[in-house]
Amino acid sequence: MIKIGDFARLGQVSVVTLRHYDDIGLIKPVKVDRTSGYRYYEVYQLARLNRILALKDLGFSLEQIEQMLSADLSVAQLREMLKTKHAEVARQVAEEQDRLSRIAARLRQIELEDTMPDYDVVLKTVAPMLIASNKVTIPTNDQVPQYLDKAYHAVYSHLTANGIKETGDCLALWHQPAAIHANEIAEAAVPVEKLFPANESVQVYELPQAQVASVVHQGSFDNFTQTHAILLSGIEAIGYQVVGPYREIYMKNDANNPHNSTAEVQYPVEKVA
Repeated sequence: MIKIGDFARLGQVSVVTLRHYDDIGLIKPVKVDRTSGYRYYEVYQLARLNRILALKDLGFSLEQIEQMLSADLSVAQLREMLKTKHAEVARQVAEEQDRLSRIAARLRQIELEDTMPDYDVVLKTVAPMLIASNKVTIPTNDQVPQYLDKAYHAVYSHLTANGIKETGDCLALWHQPAAIHANEIAEAAVPVEKLFPANESVQVYELPQAQVASVVHQGSFDNFTQTHAILLSGIEAIGYQVVGPYREIYMKNDANNPHNSTAEVQYPVEKVA
């Protein structure tokens, strides 16, 4: 028999680790001295310890390892657990590669501008959202406020008529690239609490969950075009592409002090294959 300290050195683990493995039943000593409580092991147990360490190195938890070492676990079940772990690690690697791309893009931006960027591009997942909206075609870009104000009025009037509460900031959905400034198709939308009947101008439907790249714009909307250009450049820099209508969420629109306004721009994106 081998003392716990010697067994720990052979297995290249700590005595504390062996005691913990004993406590959870993962690998138990062949003998425990009744007087001193000292633990003893046999050489053949090194094979089990090595398997525990190998599975731990693959990223399995101790609870999963205990299950995998169970005599009742079939080869098919073991194979399935390994396949699941393989998929999990592959997903983590892809996420870290994405992170590397974002870090590299941020470094390039700082090197070009020699300063911290004014906007931070963030990837996130937005939850499904139930909206009431009025779709309009805006002839020229300078008419955006006029047309959107009228569209929002139609939406809010319909909400009031049906006793429906809004549940968040109003937003606009744009159905063409931001660079297009003629005959723009937009939806003036308001998040709502529940489904209710539409009418001839207001539709009610759910925006699906989406992965988006977003920036927060602070200040006057006079330079809003620049915000879009920065976001689109950031999307390309990290290896993503736009896959649907973009959203402008108007968190604060201060008519008296435009520089105090805040909006978030969101583009639905996916990784370029």
